[in-house]
Amino acid sequence: MVAALGLLVLALTGAQPAAAATPFAAIDASNLELTAGDFSGRAAAIDALETSGRVTSFTDQPALAPVLDGTGVTGRNGLCHTNYLDPAYSVNGFCWNLEDDTSSEWTPQGFTGSHDAQPGGTWNGKYVSIASWHNASNTQARITVVDKSSAGAAPVYHRILLVDPYGSGDTANFEAVGNPASQSVPKTGAHADGVAWYGNKLFVATGHQIQVYDLRHLWKTDSGSTSVGVVGGKAYAAQHEWALPMIGIYSNAALGAACSDTAPTTPCMTSLSLDRTGTDGLIVSEIGAQGGRPLIRWPLNAATALLQTDTADDTTGKVAAAAAYRVPVWKVQGAATDGTYYYFSGECPEYAGTTDSDAPYCIHRAKPGEAPHVLTKAPPITQNLSWAPASGRLWGLNERANWAPGAAGKRVVFSLDPPA
Repeated sequence: MVAALGLLVLALTGAQPAAAATPFAAIDASNLELTAGDFSGRAAAIDALETSGRVTSFTDQPALAPVLDGTGVTGRNGLCHTNYLDPAYSVNGFCWNLEDDTSSEWTPQGFTGSHDAQPGGTWNGKYVSIASWHNASNTQARITVVDKSSAGAAPVYHRILLVDPYGSGDTANFEAVGNPASQSVPKTGAHADGVAWYGNKLFVATGHQIQVYDLRHLWKTDSGSTSVGVVGGKAYAAQHEWALPMIGIYSNAALGAACSDTAPTTPCMTSLSLDRTGTDGLIVSEIGAQGGRPLIRWPLNAATALLQTDTADDTTGKVAAAAAYRVPVWKVQGAATDGTYYYFSGECPEYAGTTDSDAPYCIHRAKPGEAPHVLTKAPPITQNLSWAPASGRLWGLNERANWAPGAAGKRVVFSLDPPA
């Protein structure tokens, strides 16, 4: 009934639902830019913390090696919940453990993997996935690093808190990303939306910021306290056993600025994916209730594994957008490209404007200049998408959970093989 009323309102107002014949069209990108922020200060804090031994680091090992040793939380193999995906596309995937599947405190948003990190699709010989999560109050963010190397076996993963280092010398410390009492400059957000993995770097989109993390700076922390930072000689990460420090940000507006189509030069960045077709780049999109919000491609520099600025080391200066489009899909939550088609997760045409959180989402696709069409239905509130070039598969996850005590969850991580 709610969906029917929503469609009636659309008809009366003249608004067009998600699959209307509006093209996915290029727009002027010349006024779109990002500004690099405080890489040097964070580098000084990280160096002081690691050289002093106040945090346990693993810079002598390959990035992520300590959390890819076969230990951790055990998830479930296969698509263990209703997912609506078209089985003709060879769908598969995995689920989180029961705690993460049903959590009302932590919500998954972004998805990336070793298929992004390296062109060959593996990381030190392993198939690895990374998902980004935010907590209910948007005061903390974390990632899960998933080892899914053993075919047919349940995935194993570790939870890692994202933190922001500050200070120098003996005063260096770190705090949770999004901490309301943040000492970092500029301030950082914790609604970890999109995530993309490129070499040793991890990019996390949080509205007007793209945060950067270096996976070589993984810290082992004491899980015995809810504190974050070095307290009494011990490093804590809110009961997490691992922490990953931010190394810098790229931003286009102040933290907390509204996401509004009335400010077309400073759109929010609410999804993130990697594009290795042509010159490497990051694809970001902005959610909009009735579609028409921008998708932007930001250039990457393979030599630094950072966004390419107008300065030599890419840690200062400005990033100029390489291209931009408008996406006529309602509530776009994710966007990715295979180099020919762009794929979008958003509301299905028949559910456009619905308030039913259990309604399926749809995966739409289009070539530039063409109107998107629905490829398949997808799990409720499907979030970010990620294209795996080596396998030719599209990955994604959804955030929908069932918070009733003892109830089955509704979260899945999925992949599919779209038609050529």
